[in-house]
Amino acid sequence: MTTPVTVALLSDTHGVLPVLEAVLTEPEVRAADLVVVTGDLVSGPMPVETLDTLTALGDQVLLVRGNADREVVEVSRGGESPRAESAFAARSLRPDQLDLLASLPHPVVRSLDGFGDVLFCHGSQRDDDEVVLVDTRLDRWAEVFADVPDAVRTVCCGHTHMPFVRLVDRRLVVNPGSVGMPYGRVGGAWALLRDGQVSLRHTDIDVDAVCERVVAESTYPDARAWVDEYVRGEHSDAVALTVFGPRDGR
Repeated sequence: MTTPVTVALLSDTHGVLPVLEAVLTEPEVRAADLVVVTGDLVSGPMPVETLDTLTALGDQVLLVRGNADREVVEVSRGGESPRAESAFAARSLRPDQLDLLASLPHPVVRSLDGFGDVLFCHGSQRDDDEVVLVDTRLDRWAEVFADVPDAVRTVCCGHTHMPFVRLVDRRLVVNPGSVGMPYGRVGGAWALLRDGQVSLRHTDIDVDAVCERVVAESTYPDARAWVDEYVRGEHSDAVALTVFGPRDGR
C-alpha cells in the first residue's frame, strides 16, 4: 500500500449532496492522494446520492463509520433511532449501500507522509459517539487517548461539526468540521494534511441554490425546514459548544 502524501479530510456529510459536490471539486481535494471521510455519511436529505458520490471515488476514498451510520444499519435491521434523518436513510438506501455501511471500519490507522501513523475516527477511537471538544480539559483527553499507541501522534475525528486543530500533550488533534450540517460558519468545512502540516479549509456555497436543489431533489419529509435549520446554519458554534459541553465530562 502506497503511503499517501496528501489527505483531504472531510466529515459529517449528512446526505447534503450539493455541498459535498462543491467540496469535491476543490482542486486540492481532487488532487489529494486520499480523501478520508470520518463518518456520518448519509443521515440527511439525499442519502442514496451522497453515498454513491463517495463510493464513485474508488480507491481515492477511505470511509470511516460514524455513529449515525451505525444507527442507520441498526434501524434497517429493525432497531429504533431518535433521529429522523437516520430512519429516512435506512428506508431510502439500497441493500448494497446498507451492506457497505455495515462494513465500514472504526477506527482506522493509516500511515501518512510527514505525519507517520494517523488515527481516523468519528467521536473518538474508543466510541463513535463520544464528545471531545476544542476546550475539553487535558485530563479528559488523556483518558480518551489512554489506549492510543504512542506511535500515533495525529488523531483526526469528527462528530461535533465544528472545525479545530489543537495539541493534546504533544499529540495533534484535527476535526475538519462538517460538510453537511455546520455549526457556526455556513458552507463546507474540511481540512488538508500535507507535508506534516494541517490547514483548515472552507468551501463557500450559494446557500439559496443549495437549499432549493435539496428541496427539489429530495423526498425527505419537510426538507425545507431541514435545510433552513442545518444548511443555513441556524445553530452557532457557541450554541453547539454549550449543548455538547456537558457530554465531555466537564
